[in-house]
Amino acid sequence: MEDLTSLAIIWAAVFVAHFAAAKTRLTPVLWFLAMGSILVNLGILPEEPGIFIKDFAEIGIIVIMFALGFEENSSNFVRSIKRSWGIALFGAIAPFMITYYTAMYFWGNHNGALMCALAMTATAVSLTMVTLRSEGLQGSKVATGIMTSAVLDDIASLALVAVMVPIASGEAMISAVGIGFILLKTVGFFLLITAMALWLFPIESGPLSKIPLLRSFNLQRLITLQGGEHSTLAVLLIALLVALLGHEFGFHPAVGAYMAGLILKEEFFAFNHEVEGHESSAYEETRRAIDNVAFSWIGPVFFIVLGTRLILDADILMSIVDETIVLTVGLLVGQVLSAGLAARYTGKFLWAESWMIGFGMLGRAELAFVVMDIAYAQNNIISEEMFYTLMCTAFCLNIAVPLTIRWWKPHYERKVAEAKLEEE
Repeated sequence: MEDLTSLAIIWAAVFVAHFAAAKTRLTPVLWFLAMGSILVNLGILPEEPGIFIKDFAEIGIIVIMFALGFEENSSNFVRSIKRSWGIALFGAIAPFMITYYTAMYFWGNHNGALMCALAMTATAVSLTMVTLRSEGLQGSKVATGIMTSAVLDDIASLALVAVMVPIASGEAMISAVGIGFILLKTVGFFLLITAMALWLFPIESGPLSKIPLLRSFNLQRLITLQGGEHSTLAVLLIALLVALLGHEFGFHPAVGAYMAGLILKEEFFAFNHEVEGHESSAYEETRRAIDNVAFSWIGPVFFIVLGTRLILDADILMSIVDETIVLTVGLLVGQVLSAGLAARYTGKFLWAESWMIGFGMLGRAELAFVVMDIAYAQNNIISEEMFYTLMCTAFCLNIAVPLTIRWWKPHYERKVAEAKLEEE
């Protein structure tokens, strides 16, 4: 019963965190982490969670990453890559290098520095989009540019995590053969995911539809079984199976779950073409159900459990003040400059749009915390000081996102309006 009591406390904390997030207009992730830290330091939650809570939290991050992939429109994503590749590339290189050399300067641990750099590379897609939505900018070119760049960063970061974790943890030899084998598995996994997207979902166009014994087997039929009544269960099953497949290839299960969400399309939910809008309705209902699971009652458990790792130790907090200040300022300046300049010169955005993109790329949330969990809790690659520094830095950067976007919005809207008038 102890684990059930802990779950009841965690769910109560989720309510408080959502309320606090709504009042402060900050991402709920920050409040989930804060609630976990507060509860463990007050002795309300145990420092070492039970097996049930650990497994429940693992399911939570799998569902979260699936939901983030599921939210993406893969067609828009592909179309906007040409304009956003530079933002993703330079907007990732800068924070990676800044974090790596900062970590090397303070701690001198190569493997730990690599994992710190990976954690601080990926942008928080959900945090930025929630902020843009609250400012009425969710349909802007800026939002599309940020979203595409952030997704590219996330995919690259996930692939790097798959390559670097075995090496940094000592499970794989640092050799040309060892690295080559890991890269081969990584490429093989993404090719398999691509094959699933092309061949296992389409009913009429896929090559497998021409094979008598296989033509009736189709994942779309699974999603639309009994009029789509079990579509939520179907997509969660697909997410879990692909997550397990990713794990077999050496990925964290969250990688597979994210890719499973990315390859799902709205047309896969078309079970009755004669009823106009039925396809969209089934898709939207399923997405709402997935979002509810991921961001309301299962997913938050992961972040609260991760927050319980933040045992408030005055000595540790005082010892990382310099590291946190240097890393936070370095990432804030480096991220905004690299993403903003790339948006201007490779994406041809207006200057006002470019700086808005730079501000929008500051956030660090889901994937950063996944990497921290893998590196600190699961594999002990980074030290306690590194973990606390990353957590404090992520907290500061996430606070900066809504503040900078709100501050820059009037200038941005004025410049965009002027540009439209000049075009007319």
